[in-house]
Amino acid sequence: MQEAQRVPRLRQVVLDGTDVRLLAEFYRRLLGLRYRPGDEPPPASEPDPEGEDWLVLRDPAGGVQVAFQQVASLPEATWPEGPVPQQLHLDMTVATTAELDLQHERALALGARLLEDLADDPEEPIRVYADPAGHPFCIFVSA
Repeated sequence: MQEAQRVPRLRQVVLDGTDVRLLAEFYRRLLGLRYRPGDEPPPASEPDPEGEDWLVLRDPAGGVQVAFQQVASLPEATWPEGPVPQQLHLDMTVATTAELDLQHERALALGARLLEDLADDPEEPIRVYADPAGHPFCIFVSA
């Protein structure tokens, strides 16, 4: 086996949250992901024990998963600076500025909060958001 092949494979990114079902639903809808079997939300009148601990979303195309871990408290990042620095953020790309505008409207409708709008940047149109738990993420145009 060649040395280059002997590396770990990134399986998933895990985000902490105080309401992992809410956070998982946000990213499921934003990114078109699917719940791992057994992690789907129960009917509205039933308890949600999975949603109080750990949930996993999978990419139907087989890409990296996104998981969510319940925590008792989580200080929101004060991006871009301040007393609570971001420790991780997610980058998402689209092909055109028209798609950036479309995804901007979707992200806001799903509960994202716009932190910075550089959509007019001629070199790299980008918008920075906070998800419902306050995690920063970016959507930008990448050719």
